[in-house]
Amino acid sequence: MTIFHGYDGTALHYERLGDGAPLVAIPGGPGMDARYLGDLGGLDAGRQLVRFDPRGCGRSAAPADRASCAFHAQAADVEALREHLGVERVDLLGHSAGALTAQRYAAAFPHRVRSLVLVTPVGRAAREPDAAELAAIRAARSAEPWYPDAAEADALLADGAGATAELVRRITPFFWGSWNDRARAAAFDPAPAPAATWMREAFYAGTGTATDQARPVPVPMPVLVVAGERDGMIGTAPARLAAALHPDARLAVLPGVGHRPWVEAPAAFAALVGEFIDAV
Repeated sequence: MTIFHGYDGTALHYERLGDGAPLVAIPGGPGMDARYLGDLGGLDAGRQLVRFDPRGCGRSAAPADRASCAFHAQAADVEALREHLGVERVDLLGHSAGALTAQRYAAAFPHRVRSLVLVTPVGRAAREPDAAELAAIRAARSAEPWYPDAAEADALLADGAGATAELVRRITPFFWGSWNDRARAAAFDPAPAPAATWMREAFYAGTGTATDQARPVPVPMPVLVVAGERDGMIGTAPARLAAALHPDARLAVLPGVGHRPWVEAPAAFAALVGEFIDAV
């Protein structure tokens, strides 16, 4: 294990894959173990992929103060990691909820970020997808054998049923472009860390207020925003909003894939992201 210490001394874990200039990858969830990112479709072939477990996630320690897990506060941990790596600037990638931390860090430390990659990013704080788009993406899967069970679970959640592990597992096929053996193998490995039960509330704490520290801020560096055409978790609307926010951003919607495009289209994903980073 490779450990460094966050801004308040919390022991945090990361691991490196490959060699070269560092690409720091922040996982989503919030609360996911960074190992689910794998090698991001082979991005470690041309650079050093640094998979970072945020505080309370994966193999990192849970902090004494849970409020420190707010995504805007965790930007300071990313800066501590950069200092620990001993580099002047990093390329930074955030997946899903991790894209909020990545954007916050890029806004607070723009001189430390060469490029920013946002992969199927959630919307700001409230995670608001376009309801009509999301319904259409899910309805388009109605002929698939798993659909009735997933739709029933989705209806239960909409009616106020608690987001139990069973219900989340039942709706998971919506999150993938193709619910096949590869998706099934990747979907639940590794399982969310135990801290995930409280992490979501802590991660989004303090947002939506008049003194919102997490208000979105445009960043000056080149930004690539990647969406999955069949992402039945959040759709493409949050990615489009993120791309519209940043002045030097481009949006790429990958066809036929869902919320984890590097699993379903690894070659296309790695080529897209690798070429973007190399061109900066």
